[in-house]
Amino acid sequence: MAGHIIAVVGGKGGVGKSIFAANLAIAYLQNFKQRPLLVDLDLAALGDQNIILGQNPAKSIVDVSKMPPGPIDPKALAPFMVNAPQGYSYIGAPRDAILSRDLDLDGLGRFLKNVTNVFNFVVIDCGQGTDPSAMKVMESATAIFVVTTADVIVINQTKRILGKIAELLFPPEMVQIVVNRYSQNSIISPQIIQKNLNRPLFGVIPEDSATCESALAKSTPLCLANPSAPITRAYHDIVRKIQQTNLLETLAKLKKPTGAASKMQSQLQVIQGGAAPGESGKDGVSNLRSAVGPVDPWTQMKLRIHKALIDAMDLKKTDTNTTDPKQRAVLRERTQKAIFDILNSEDTGGLLSSRELKSQMVKEVLDEALGLGPLEDLLGDDNVTEIMVNSRDQIYIEKNGRNELSKTTFSSEQQMMNVIERIVTPLGRRVDEKVPFVDARLPDGSRVHVIIPPLALRGPTITIRKFPKKRILYKDLIQFGSMTEEIADFLRACVEGKLNIVVSGGTGSGKTTLLNVLSNFIPATERIITVEDSAELQLGQEHVVRLETRPKNIEGEGEVSIRDLIKCCLRMRPDRIVVGECRGGEALDMLQAMNTGHSGSLTTLHSNNPRECISRLETLVMMAGLNLPAKAIKENIAAAVNVIIQQTRLPDGSRRVTHISEVTGMQGDVISLQDIFLFKQEGLDKKRKIIGRFVPTGFIPKFVEEMEAKGMKISRGLFATK
Repeated sequence: MAGHIIAVVGGKGGVGKSIFAANLAIAYLQNFKQRPLLVDLDLAALGDQNIILGQNPAKSIVDVSKMPPGPIDPKALAPFMVNAPQGYSYIGAPRDAILSRDLDLDGLGRFLKNVTNVFNFVVIDCGQGTDPSAMKVMESATAIFVVTTADVIVINQTKRILGKIAELLFPPEMVQIVVNRYSQNSIISPQIIQKNLNRPLFGVIPEDSATCESALAKSTPLCLANPSAPITRAYHDIVRKIQQTNLLETLAKLKKPTGAASKMQSQLQVIQGGAAPGESGKDGVSNLRSAVGPVDPWTQMKLRIHKALIDAMDLKKTDTNTTDPKQRAVLRERTQKAIFDILNSEDTGGLLSSRELKSQMVKEVLDEALGLGPLEDLLGDDNVTEIMVNSRDQIYIEKNGRNELSKTTFSSEQQMMNVIERIVTPLGRRVDEKVPFVDARLPDGSRVHVIIPPLALRGPTITIRKFPKKRILYKDLIQFGSMTEEIADFLRACVEGKLNIVVSGGTGSGKTTLLNVLSNFIPATERIITVEDSAELQLGQEHVVRLETRPKNIEGEGEVSIRDLIKCCLRMRPDRIVVGECRGGEALDMLQAMNTGHSGSLTTLHSNNPRECISRLETLVMMAGLNLPAKAIKENIAAAVNVIIQQTRLPDGSRRVTHISEVTGMQGDVISLQDIFLFKQEGLDKKRKIIGRFVPTGFIPKFVEEMEAKGMKISRGLFATK
């Protein structure tokens, strides 16, 4: 009877997947006294199993894949594998990334089809399980063991692997989850992991770093180095469970897909680049020549340098996400020096023939190691105000208010996911199949929105609203034509006079920028509390408390909403409350704050004009779920809001204040509005830019008298029609 192949994969580098594969094979040997075969097909790790086993094979799985067609028997395999005296056989991985690309998928398939006639139990270390060679193994495997740990990011990546396996139509029963390095003190229990992965756990291996380090130092598998340790008993329990439940015999009857490797080949049009530091399994060296075609020499060199950099600096243990500017500068300088050292020892083959090319190579490797890869240049361009990544090979940017297609691309979706992980991880946020979208921010304050499959059909989508390096002041808005000096003075008086102001506008119209300008009109003597989903506001005052919401954790708990923070504000003795944006029931809390002694509060809202702003406010208050009568809601709005400022993005890309309106009260069941200033469009210039001017309507706001009573001077001539 033919034997069985066990494919072992890990959702992320560093989960102990290679150690698991080696000790699973040894535990089988010790329990059933049959010689197992261990195959190292982790073409990114390039020889980790050699260290774990203490072996140094002359041949590799690449050589096996090139064997001529024909029957496979122990004699034919003998030159390619090590028959260890302990009783197991071993075929290693190539030690060079370039050699790994010579692996022949068809030859690997022939080997997998016949090797079970020689060995009853074959364990294959498949790396992270997303390249064509791993898929080829899974097509022939009886079971797929996915190794994970009690770590939020690892669990996220494990979900990615499970999703890919399901996408390629492998039966879900094939997949068995093993939790490695589990500590009783861990906050994330096996039950939580099982719930998040939506799959039962097959086994749990305890944390025992001392035994593991000792075994690695001896280059001996755990099960041989310390047969009586609890961690060794855990491996024996897993092997016995496989036998007692007849797992392999049951799974062998399942129908497996036959085109998974071919499908993966077609998806890999370019080499997978841009690995996050410390994740060498994603750095692209696992791609096969037969899978992706020839790789250009520039990319080959970049991959070699990047991998050498990870090894040289041990980036796996380096905090590359530090937000301390001094630490980042030191890390960047140290990394740059390491890259130059690697380049000096690298045979460039004439590829870096000039200083400019050498500098470009250093920059690209630096961006991959410490930055956001291909997005770094766009983030550094002051003329780019928005970056819209529709897919890995389609990135649009906004310049001067107009969208244009950028020449910049990602090399793969995996590179995009690495960039996304680098953005959200330092903020304690996550994005995965359970929560496939997230709002975040970059260290400079730029706002980021990410949405990933299955919601995004073309792959991960990233939208970055860039934060200006220089804080925008009202003088800048005057220079841009967004408002006039007179309107700026009027708005300053409104803020200083403690009027409650709502900034209304569409997406990308400049609401947050205008809110930031208005917030800086608040006197420095007042205590300001800002509440935002993603902290963007830049206030020049010193007496400022900044609050930011928090999403749910991996257990679905711990969420802190805008509503929660607004309620907290009321207990923090604020003079002013500034809410970044009202999107839901928090609108009621904001109105309550405005009506209960916190005059001068500011917020923004999505709407197309002041009248729609009022309607939307009513709708948002209803979302609070208190079933308030419509008239009570309208009275609340009329009493709370004094001024609505409409910010609009015009067809030519310019952003203007188009309406400044006063909420004058109630007339029957309708909230009455009165425009104070309007932007009147008068035509287009030769460059198709809108020509217009700001005109007063002749209406003098009711609040002017109140402001004058407080000693503020406002010229009545400002409101006269011209």
